[in-house]
Amino acid sequence: MAAPHSSRTEDWWRDAVIYQVYPRSFADGDGDGTGDLAGVRARLPYLAELGVDAVWFTPWYLSPLVDGGYDVADYRTIDPAFGTLAEAEKLIAEARGLGVRVIVDIVPNHVSDQHAWFRAALDAGPGSAERELFHFRPGRGEHGELPPNDWPSQFSGRTWTRVEDGEWYLHLFTPEQPDLNWAHPAVRREHEEVLRFWFERGVAGVRIDSAALLAKDPALADFEVGVDPHPYIDQDELHDIYRSWRAIADEYGGVFVGEVWLPDSERFARYLRPDELHTAFNFNFLSCPWDPDRLRRTIDDTLAEHAPVGAPATWVLCNHDVTRTVTRYGRTDTGFDFATKAFGTPTDLGLGTRRARAAALLTLALPGSVYVYQGEELGLPEAEIPLDRIQDPMHARSGGTDPGRDGCRVPLPWSAEGPSYGFGATTEPWLPQPGDWAEYAVDRQHTDPDSMLALYREALRQRRTGAGFGDGPLSWLPAPDGVLAFARTDGLVCVVNLAATPADLPPHDELLLASGALDADGRLPADTAVWLRT
Repeated sequence: MAAPHSSRTEDWWRDAVIYQVYPRSFADGDGDGTGDLAGVRARLPYLAELGVDAVWFTPWYLSPLVDGGYDVADYRTIDPAFGTLAEAEKLIAEARGLGVRVIVDIVPNHVSDQHAWFRAALDAGPGSAERELFHFRPGRGEHGELPPNDWPSQFSGRTWTRVEDGEWYLHLFTPEQPDLNWAHPAVRREHEEVLRFWFERGVAGVRIDSAALLAKDPALADFEVGVDPHPYIDQDELHDIYRSWRAIADEYGGVFVGEVWLPDSERFARYLRPDELHTAFNFNFLSCPWDPDRLRRTIDDTLAEHAPVGAPATWVLCNHDVTRTVTRYGRTDTGFDFATKAFGTPTDLGLGTRRARAAALLTLALPGSVYVYQGEELGLPEAEIPLDRIQDPMHARSGGTDPGRDGCRVPLPWSAEGPSYGFGATTEPWLPQPGDWAEYAVDRQHTDPDSMLALYREALRQRRTGAGFGDGPLSWLPAPDGVLAFARTDGLVCVVNLAATPADLPPHDELLLASGALDADGRLPADTAVWLRT
C-alpha cells in the first residue's frame, strides 16, 4: 500500500488536504447521466495525481434524492443510482492503495420519510413507541389545526407537517426529512452502530451534517429571537452525544469533521474539545468577502477560537451548498449569505478567476487542514440552471426566488470533446452543463501550465513536500494597506495583494509559486498571491 500523502500518520487530519466529491456530479461510469462509484473509481488516479490526502463523499446512501441525498432511507445501503456496497468497499480499498483516505457523510438530524422507522411510525399511530423516535405532537388551535410551535425552517416554509390522524411531525428541512428524537436511546444506539459499520469498512473519518441541530428543547417552546438557549441549535445535550461518538472513533483511529454553523466562537470551540470532534468546518472564512481587513480578522478569530482546545483550523472556499468561488469573487458583494442569493447577479469571471487563484494560495498556506470542493481546481464558475431543470428544494420552498444550490453541483467536464464533456457516455447528464465548459475540461487544462488545474497541482505538491506548510504557527508581517503577508516556519512567506495597485514584495531568497505573473518590475499585481522562501 502506498504511504499516505500527509507527513503524519495518526494525526494526518491536522494538516490534510481533503477533496469533496459530490458523487452525482463527479463522473458517470455507466452512462445513465448520473455520477456513480464506478465513475469515481475510474478517476481515482486523477485525485492521487492532484495530491489530496483524503476524499469526502457527500451521501451515497439509499435515498429518494429529495434533498440531494441528505434524505437518507438506509445508511447501510448504497443507492442503486451510485452502485453497491461491494463497490463502495472496493473504492475505499483502492483509494487507500493510492494513499487517499475516504471520509463518509452522516446525516444524524433527520432521515428520509421513506426510512423504515418513519414508515412504521406513520402506520403505528399516536402514542406509539414508533412515534417516539421522532417529534410527533398534537396541533394547537380548537381542532389541532395549527402547528405545535412556530420554529423557523432551515429552508423556507413550515417546519411541521400534519398526517392523516391529525398529529404533526417536525422537520427542520423539507417535509420529506423528519427530524429524529435524539432524547431516545434507540436513536443514539442506531447511529453508533452506523458509525461502527462504516469504520469497519475502512473509512478514515465521518463528516457530520448539521451537527449542531440534533438535540431539541423537550418542551418544543416557541422560538423567541435573541433568547438563549436556542430551542434547537447548540443544545448542551449534544456534547454528551459526541463524546460517545468520539470513543467509537478512537477505537478505529477514525476522525470527525462537524458542520457547525455558530456565531459564538467560545461555544463553537466546545465541539472541538479533545474528547469530542476532531475538526469542524470554518464557515466564517468561507463566507468572508474578498477584503483584506475582514479576511485577516477572520483568520485571527479562527486561530484564536481553536487554540484553547488544541484543534486545527479547517479552511474551505466552497462546497456543494455555496456559490462557486470564481463567481462569488467576481461580484460586487464577494461574501456569501444564503439569504442574499438571487437570480441575475452580475459577475466578472475574469476578476473572479484572478481572485480565486490568489485565494487558493492563501488558503493552502494557512495553518491546519483544507477542503477543496470538486471543480474548484478547474476554476468552474457557478452555472445558471434553466428554471425547468432546477431540482434543489430550496428553490421551490422559496416560492421561486432562491436560485437554489444546483449551480455549484453541475457535472464536471473531463474532456473538451465528446458527450457531456467526458462526464459519461450520455449527452444529457442529470443537470445541464453550460455550453462553454470545454475550456474548463480536465484534458485541456492538463496540458496548460497556466491553468487553474496546474496551479492547484503545483500548490498541493509544494504543500506536501515543502517545509513550513500545514499545522503550526502563523505570524503576520508588516505590509502596505490592502496587502496580507504572513510567515510560517522554515522561512515560508505568503503575500496576497487585495489592493487596487501593485505592491512590492518583501526581501526573499526564492519565489516558490505565484497565482499570476508579476509585473515588469517584479511587483505583485492586484488580486495576486505568492509563496516565498526567505
